[in-house]
Amino acid sequence: MNSATKVGAYAVGLAVVFGGAAGIGKVVGPVGATAETASHEGAGHGGEGGGHGAAASHAPGGLQVSEDGYTLVPRKTTLTPGKRTDFRFTVNGPDGKPVTGFKPLHGKRLHLIVARRDLSGFQHLHPTEAGGGVWTVPITLPKAGVYRFFTDIHPEGAPRQLTLGTDIFAPGDLRPAPLPKPERIAKVDGYEVSLSGGLTPGKSTELTLSVSKDGKPVTDLQPYLEAYGHLVALRQGDLAYLHVHPDGEPGDGETKPGPGITFFAEAPSTGAYRLYLDFKHDGKVRTAEFTVHAGDAAVPVQETGDEPGHDDRPHTH
Repeated sequence: MNSATKVGAYAVGLAVVFGGAAGIGKVVGPVGATAETASHEGAGHGGEGGGHGAAASHAPGGLQVSEDGYTLVPRKTTLTPGKRTDFRFTVNGPDGKPVTGFKPLHGKRLHLIVARRDLSGFQHLHPTEAGGGVWTVPITLPKAGVYRFFTDIHPEGAPRQLTLGTDIFAPGDLRPAPLPKPERIAKVDGYEVSLSGGLTPGKSTELTLSVSKDGKPVTDLQPYLEAYGHLVALRQGDLAYLHVHPDGEPGDGETKPGPGITFFAEAPSTGAYRLYLDFKHDGKVRTAEFTVHAGDAAVPVQETGDEPGHDDRPHTH
Protein backbone atom coordinates (compact mmCIF):
# COMPACT_ATOMS: atom_id res chain seq x y z
CA MET A 1 0.00 0.00 0.00
CA ASN A 2 1.21 3.51 -0.75
CA SER A 3 2.44 5.16 2.43
CA ALA A 4 0.77 8.43 1.43
CA THR A 5 -2.56 7.65 3.03
CA LYS A 6 -5.20 10.31 3.28
CA VAL A 7 -5.80 11.65 6.79
CA GLY A 8 -9.50 10.96 6.47
CA ALA A 9 -8.85 7.27 6.07
CA TYR A 10 -6.41 7.33 8.95
CA ALA A 11 -9.04 8.90 11.19
CA VAL A 12 -11.33 5.92 10.58
CA GLY A 13 -8.64 3.68 12.00
CA LEU A 14 -8.59 5.72 15.20
CA ALA A 15 -12.03 4.37 16.05
CA VAL A 16 -10.40 0.97 16.39
CA VAL A 17 -7.67 2.40 18.65
CA PHE A 18 -10.15 4.06 20.97
CA GLY A 19 -12.41 1.04 20.98
CA GLY A 20 -9.55 -0.96 22.44
CA ALA A 21 -8.51 1.85 24.78
CA ALA A 22 -11.85 1.73 26.59
CA GLY A 23 -10.87 -1.59 28.11
CA ILE A 24 -7.68 -0.27 29.71
CA GLY A 25 -9.25 0.78 33.00
CA LYS A 26 -12.70 2.24 32.61
CA VAL A 27 -15.39 2.96 30.06
CA VAL A 28 -15.39 6.42 28.52
CA GLY A 29 -18.72 8.08 29.25
CA PRO A 30 -20.59 10.92 27.55
CA VAL A 31 -18.83 14.24 27.15
CA GLY A 32 -19.28 16.23 30.33
CA ALA A 33 -20.18 13.21 32.44
CA THR A 34 -18.65 12.77 35.87
CA ALA A 35 -16.32 9.80 36.19
CA GLU A 36 -15.93 8.17 39.59
CA THR A 37 -12.28 7.21 39.53
CA ALA A 38 -9.25 7.13 41.77
CA SER A 39 -6.96 10.13 42.06
CA HIS A 40 -4.32 10.69 39.39
CA GLU A 41 -1.97 12.38 41.78
CA GLY A 42 1.03 10.35 42.74
CA ALA A 43 0.59 7.97 39.78
CA GLY A 44 2.64 9.28 36.89
CA HIS A 45 3.07 12.65 38.55
CA GLY A 46 6.13 12.19 40.72
CA GLY A 47 6.23 14.77 43.48
CA GLU A 48 2.57 15.70 43.04
CA GLY A 49 1.50 13.64 46.03
CA GLY A 50 1.31 10.01 46.85
CA GLY A 51 5.05 9.35 46.45
CA HIS A 52 7.00 7.57 43.78
CA GLY A 53 5.46 4.17 44.19
CA ALA A 54 1.74 5.00 44.30
CA ALA A 55 -0.22 2.47 42.31
CA ALA A 56 -2.50 3.53 39.49
CA SER A 57 -5.97 1.99 39.62
CA HIS A 58 -7.39 4.21 36.87
CA ALA A 59 -6.98 4.59 33.15
CA PRO A 60 -3.85 6.49 32.09
CA GLY A 61 -4.27 10.21 31.50
CA GLY A 62 -5.08 11.80 28.17
CA LEU A 63 -7.35 9.07 26.80
CA GLN A 64 -10.49 11.10 27.46
CA VAL A 65 -11.70 14.48 26.28
CA SER A 66 -13.91 14.72 29.38
CA GLU A 67 -13.38 13.53 32.94
CA ASP A 68 -14.94 14.37 36.30
CA GLY A 69 -17.23 16.75 34.43
CA TYR A 70 -14.38 18.80 32.93
CA THR A 71 -14.15 18.89 29.14
CA LEU A 72 -11.47 20.11 26.74
CA VAL A 73 -13.22 22.18 24.04
CA PRO A 74 -11.09 23.40 21.08
CA ARG A 75 -12.48 26.26 18.98
CA LYS A 76 -11.11 24.50 15.87
CA THR A 77 -10.43 20.82 15.29
CA THR A 78 -8.71 21.29 11.91
CA LEU A 79 -5.47 23.23 11.38
CA THR A 80 -3.51 23.78 8.16
CA PRO A 81 -0.17 21.92 8.28
CA GLY A 82 2.88 24.20 8.06
CA LYS A 83 0.87 27.32 8.90
CA ARG A 84 1.27 29.18 12.18
CA THR A 85 -2.16 29.33 13.80
CA ASP A 86 -3.59 30.97 16.89
CA PHE A 87 -5.09 27.90 18.58
CA ARG A 88 -7.87 28.67 21.07
CA PHE A 89 -9.69 26.43 23.49
CA THR A 90 -11.55 26.29 26.79
CA VAL A 91 -11.82 23.80 29.60
CA ASN A 92 -15.50 23.65 30.48
CA GLY A 93 -16.61 22.68 33.96
CA PRO A 94 -19.49 20.49 35.16
CA ASP A 95 -21.82 23.47 34.66
CA GLY A 96 -20.86 23.68 30.98
CA LYS A 97 -19.12 27.05 31.40
CA PRO A 98 -15.42 27.78 30.78
CA VAL A 99 -13.29 27.35 33.88
CA THR A 100 -11.35 30.46 34.89
CA GLY A 101 -9.66 29.26 38.07
CA PHE A 102 -6.76 26.78 38.00
CA LYS A 103 -4.15 25.83 40.57
CA PRO A 104 -0.57 26.28 39.28
CA LEU A 105 1.22 23.09 38.27
CA HIS A 106 5.00 23.47 38.17
CA GLY A 107 4.80 27.21 37.71
CA LYS A 108 2.05 27.24 35.08
CA ARG A 109 -1.73 27.21 35.39
CA LEU A 110 -2.06 25.12 32.25
CA HIS A 111 0.28 22.98 30.16
CA LEU A 112 -0.43 21.97 26.55
CA ILE A 113 1.36 18.93 25.13
CA VAL A 114 1.11 18.06 21.42
CA ALA A 115 2.22 14.96 19.51
CA ARG A 116 1.23 13.37 16.22
CA ARG A 117 -0.31 9.94 16.57
CA ASP A 118 2.87 8.29 15.25
CA LEU A 119 4.65 9.94 18.25
CA SER A 120 6.50 12.50 16.10
CA GLY A 121 6.10 16.29 16.19
CA PHE A 122 6.25 16.69 19.99
CA GLN A 123 5.66 20.18 21.39
CA HIS A 124 5.32 21.43 24.96
CA LEU A 125 3.51 24.77 25.03
CA HIS A 126 2.20 27.19 27.61
CA PRO A 127 -0.93 29.03 26.46
CA THR A 128 -2.01 32.39 27.84
CA GLU A 129 -5.51 33.29 28.95
CA ALA A 130 -7.31 35.65 26.60
CA GLY A 131 -10.16 36.29 29.04
CA GLY A 132 -13.33 34.52 30.03
CA GLY A 133 -11.63 31.17 30.35
CA VAL A 134 -10.40 31.16 26.72
CA TRP A 135 -6.79 30.01 26.29
CA THR A 136 -4.68 30.82 23.26
CA VAL A 137 -1.30 29.76 21.90
CA PRO A 138 0.44 30.15 18.51
CA ILE A 139 1.24 26.74 17.06
CA THR A 140 2.47 25.19 13.83
CA LEU A 141 1.71 21.55 13.03
CA PRO A 142 4.67 20.67 10.78
CA LYS A 143 3.07 17.90 8.70
CA ALA A 144 -0.29 16.42 7.79
CA GLY A 145 -1.71 13.94 10.26
CA VAL A 146 -3.82 13.49 13.35
CA TYR A 147 -2.39 15.11 16.47
CA ARG A 148 -3.25 14.53 20.09
CA PHE A 149 -3.54 17.69 22.22
CA PHE A 150 -3.25 17.20 25.99
CA THR A 151 -3.94 19.64 28.82
CA ASP A 152 -2.51 19.22 32.31
CA ILE A 153 -4.83 21.05 34.72
CA HIS A 154 -6.05 21.23 38.29
CA PRO A 155 -9.26 23.28 38.29
CA GLU A 156 -9.95 25.14 41.52
CA GLY A 157 -12.50 23.16 43.49
CA ALA A 158 -11.67 19.91 41.70
CA PRO A 159 -10.43 17.10 43.96
CA ARG A 160 -7.48 16.19 41.77
CA GLN A 161 -5.26 16.99 38.82
CA LEU A 162 -6.50 15.94 35.37
CA THR A 163 -5.01 15.32 31.94
CA LEU A 164 -7.57 15.74 29.15
CA GLY A 165 -6.88 14.91 25.50
CA THR A 166 -8.50 15.56 22.13
CA ASP A 167 -7.61 14.99 18.47
CA ILE A 168 -6.78 17.84 16.09
CA PHE A 169 -6.55 17.20 12.33
CA ALA A 170 -4.01 18.59 9.86
CA PRO A 171 -5.41 17.64 6.41
CA GLY A 172 -3.19 16.29 3.66
CA ASP A 173 -1.27 13.19 2.65
CA LEU A 174 -0.32 11.26 5.75
CA ARG A 175 3.17 9.74 5.73
CA PRO A 176 3.54 7.96 9.08
CA ALA A 177 7.00 8.10 10.63
CA PRO A 178 8.23 4.74 11.95
CA LEU A 179 8.90 4.62 15.67
CA PRO A 180 12.65 5.02 16.19
CA LYS A 181 14.35 1.98 17.69
CA PRO A 182 15.42 2.08 21.34
CA GLU A 183 18.71 3.92 21.85
CA ARG A 184 20.49 4.87 25.07
CA ILE A 185 21.84 8.18 23.74
CA ALA A 186 19.90 11.04 22.14
CA LYS A 187 21.54 14.00 20.42
CA VAL A 188 20.02 17.47 20.17
CA ASP A 189 21.67 20.82 19.31
CA GLY A 190 25.17 19.58 20.13
CA TYR A 191 24.12 17.97 23.42
CA GLU A 192 24.14 14.28 24.24
CA VAL A 193 21.64 12.86 26.70
CA SER A 194 22.19 9.33 27.97
CA LEU A 195 19.45 7.19 29.48
CA SER A 196 19.89 4.59 32.21
CA GLY A 197 17.10 2.50 33.66
CA GLY A 198 13.90 1.37 31.99
CA LEU A 199 10.16 0.87 32.33
CA THR A 200 8.52 -2.12 34.00
CA PRO A 201 4.75 -2.60 33.55
CA GLY A 202 2.82 -1.89 36.73
CA LYS A 203 5.88 -1.03 38.78
CA SER A 204 7.56 2.26 39.66
CA THR A 205 11.04 2.33 38.14
CA GLU A 206 13.94 4.76 38.15
CA LEU A 207 15.08 6.59 35.03
CA THR A 208 18.20 8.75 35.01
CA LEU A 209 18.97 11.05 32.09
CA SER A 210 22.44 12.60 32.01
CA VAL A 211 23.29 15.66 29.91
CA SER A 212 26.69 16.35 28.36
CA LYS A 213 28.11 18.71 25.73
CA ASP A 214 31.37 18.39 23.80
CA GLY A 215 32.12 15.26 25.79
CA LYS A 216 31.88 17.04 29.15
CA PRO A 217 29.11 16.63 31.75
CA VAL A 218 26.76 19.60 32.05
CA THR A 219 26.71 20.60 35.72
CA ASP A 220 24.89 23.93 35.44
CA LEU A 221 21.45 23.05 34.15
CA GLN A 222 18.94 25.84 34.66
CA PRO A 223 15.57 25.42 36.38
CA TYR A 224 12.69 24.89 33.98
CA LEU A 225 9.14 24.64 35.33
CA GLU A 226 10.52 24.48 38.87
CA ALA A 227 12.77 21.51 38.06
CA TYR A 228 16.00 20.66 36.22
CA GLY A 229 14.09 18.53 33.75
CA HIS A 230 10.58 17.82 32.59
CA LEU A 231 9.63 14.38 31.26
CA VAL A 232 6.59 13.23 29.28
CA ALA A 233 6.00 9.63 28.19
CA LEU A 234 3.44 8.53 25.58
CA ARG A 235 2.44 4.95 24.85
CA GLN A 236 2.47 3.79 21.22
CA GLY A 237 -0.97 2.96 19.85
CA ASP A 238 -3.29 5.08 21.97
CA LEU A 239 -0.93 7.79 23.29
CA ALA A 240 -1.69 7.07 26.93
CA TYR A 241 0.02 9.91 28.78
CA LEU A 242 2.47 9.76 31.66
CA HIS A 243 3.72 13.06 33.01
CA VAL A 244 6.53 12.64 35.54
CA HIS A 245 8.93 14.97 37.29
CA PRO A 246 12.38 14.48 38.74
CA ASP A 247 13.36 13.39 42.22
CA GLY A 248 14.17 16.60 44.09
CA GLU A 249 13.98 20.23 42.99
CA PRO A 250 16.25 23.25 42.59
CA GLY A 251 17.17 24.90 45.84
CA ASP A 252 16.33 21.97 48.11
CA GLY A 253 19.95 21.67 49.23
CA GLU A 254 20.36 18.17 47.78
CA THR A 255 19.47 18.19 44.09
CA LYS A 256 22.39 19.03 41.81
CA PRO A 257 21.96 20.95 38.52
CA GLY A 258 23.21 18.07 36.41
CA PRO A 259 24.52 16.17 34.77
CA GLY A 260 21.99 13.54 35.91
CA ILE A 261 18.24 14.05 36.30
CA THR A 262 16.43 11.20 38.02
CA PHE A 263 12.77 10.37 37.52
CA PHE A 264 10.40 7.75 38.88
CA ALA A 265 7.75 6.52 36.44
CA GLU A 266 5.24 3.71 36.26
CA ALA A 267 4.27 2.23 32.89
CA PRO A 268 0.64 1.06 32.92
CA SER A 269 1.25 -1.84 30.52
CA THR A 270 3.70 -3.60 28.23
CA GLY A 271 4.46 -1.88 24.94
CA ALA A 272 6.58 0.85 23.40
CA TYR A 273 6.79 4.32 24.90
CA ARG A 274 8.30 7.52 23.59
CA LEU A 275 10.06 9.67 26.20
CA TYR A 276 10.49 13.43 25.75
CA LEU A 277 12.92 15.22 28.10
CA ASP A 278 12.84 19.02 28.24
CA PHE A 279 15.95 20.57 29.81
CA LYS A 280 17.26 24.13 29.92
CA HIS A 281 20.86 25.24 29.44
CA ASP A 282 22.42 28.51 28.29
CA GLY A 283 18.98 30.10 28.37
CA LYS A 284 17.32 27.72 25.90
CA VAL A 285 15.00 24.75 26.36
CA ARG A 286 15.81 21.65 24.30
CA THR A 287 14.05 18.32 23.93
CA ALA A 288 15.76 14.92 23.85
CA GLU A 289 13.67 11.94 22.70
CA PHE A 290 13.95 8.21 23.43
CA THR A 291 12.04 5.03 22.64
CA VAL A 292 11.70 2.60 25.56
CA HIS A 293 10.05 -0.83 25.58
CA ALA A 294 8.23 -1.95 28.73
CA GLY A 295 7.86 -5.71 29.11
CA ASP A 296 8.28 -8.25 26.34
CA ALA A 297 5.14 -7.65 24.28
CA ALA A 298 5.47 -7.44 20.50
CA VAL A 299 5.78 -3.81 19.37
CA PRO A 300 4.08 -2.69 16.12
CA VAL A 301 6.51 -1.53 13.44
CA GLN A 302 5.78 0.86 10.55
CA GLU A 303 7.12 -0.68 7.35
CA THR A 304 7.07 2.56 5.37
CA GLY A 305 6.97 6.28 6.04
CA ASP A 306 9.14 9.28 6.68
CA GLU A 307 12.56 8.99 8.21
CA PRO A 308 12.42 8.85 12.02
CA GLY A 309 14.24 12.12 12.62
CA HIS A 310 12.08 14.90 14.07
CA ASP A 311 14.40 17.88 13.72
CA ASP A 312 11.86 19.72 11.52
CA ARG A 313 9.41 20.18 14.33
CA PRO A 314 9.17 23.61 15.96
CA HIS A 315 10.21 23.98 19.61
CA THR A 316 8.04 26.57 21.33
CA HIS A 317 8.22 26.75 25.12
